[in-house]
Amino acid sequence: MKKVLVIGSGGREHAICYKFKQSPQVEEVFVAPGNPGMSDVATLVPLQTNDFEELIEFVKENEIDLTFVGPEIPLCAGITDAFHEAGLEIFGPTKAAAELEGSKVFSKAMMKKYNIPTAKYESFDNFEDAKAYLLRQEMPIVLKADGLAAGKGVIIATTMEEACASLEEMMCNQLFDQAGSSVVIEEFLEGEEFSLLAFVNGNLVVPMQIAQDHKRAFDHDEGLNTGGMGAYTPVHHIPESAYNDAVEKIVQAMADAMVLEGKPFLGILYGGCMLTKDGVKTIEYNVRFGDPETEVVLPALQNDLFEVVSNTMKGIPTKLEWSNEHFCGVVMANKGYPESYKKGAIIEGLDQCDATVFHMGTSSEGNQLIATGGRVLFVLKSGATLKDAQDCVYEEIKKIKCDSLFYRHDIGNKGIK
Repeated sequence: MKKVLVIGSGGREHAICYKFKQSPQVEEVFVAPGNPGMSDVATLVPLQTNDFEELIEFVKENEIDLTFVGPEIPLCAGITDAFHEAGLEIFGPTKAAAELEGSKVFSKAMMKKYNIPTAKYESFDNFEDAKAYLLRQEMPIVLKADGLAAGKGVIIATTMEEACASLEEMMCNQLFDQAGSSVVIEEFLEGEEFSLLAFVNGNLVVPMQIAQDHKRAFDHDEGLNTGGMGAYTPVHHIPESAYNDAVEKIVQAMADAMVLEGKPFLGILYGGCMLTKDGVKTIEYNVRFGDPETEVVLPALQNDLFEVVSNTMKGIPTKLEWSNEHFCGVVMANKGYPESYKKGAIIEGLDQCDATVFHMGTSSEGNQLIATGGRVLFVLKSGATLKDAQDCVYEEIKKIKCDSLFYRHDIGNKGIK
């Protein structure tokens, strides 16, 4: 029997722990640092994701067989390299390979070099040069901070005035701290977005069922971009031909490219894809499970997650099996998110809620559950159809009582015809 340590503390990590816990091969799941909502599926370890030495010591002392990294920040900081130096098994890309997410400039340069379909772009680290280029472009336009910005470093500007103001905020006023000191300016693509995740080891790519995320804060795709306000899977209105193209031209192509660059990728490779009138295009790459896509994709996966990860690490392909059910999940977030919000509201009614609830940003005070994150809870239901799953999840959300939380009411609508 195996022991697994999951690194991270959000809804994505809760879903990963939930899936590992179901494995007949896994004796115990630990999570560092985790959150109180995960205690039903994992033992919480009070260590931070950036405390590599302490994490390595814990793994050695507790004879952990596999460490699985959830968030991007420790990956981009080199947690995998530190574990490898200590001779420990860890599932996640090296610091060099994690640059695919850590630097938008690097990622776009890789796409250009290896002819991976994406939006036309230019990158800049000088404001005056960036503004001069911007003034020659058509609107709308997309501005992306080069570095990590928790899923919020993208601005879609619809007017030149807005674009110039946003560029100045990013490059001169540190809207996204140092992440925006360099920027990518790219053409605005129109089409249907979808998320394609895959287990990857070098040239081996094991693609998962696609999901559709909802980035904007409010109904009808209004408001600011967020880390994601809900997701559903499967996505039937994306044709199989587009899925196959995305696997071949976006995920497999980048996995092969990273091998050629001497930075072979091991871990979860996420392709943010768009089906345009000109075929599939790459919006971005992430180097870990997406959040909130993980919270719908892993519950739909019928395979033993430990076995899939173990096989991938050995270079053995796995045939993935998927539920016939549809999965729809909705994020409950603190009012004000993705900008400033208050922490500390009490959450009640979870014991009345007949849904799978993944905790994204909660803590406990005594026996009370407290909302502490921007995104707080992810409420998930499945059904024979997407409409069934959607109806069920919104019925269950009503039972959760917390005045400071809000959520979108249209998660899944794009997939319901």
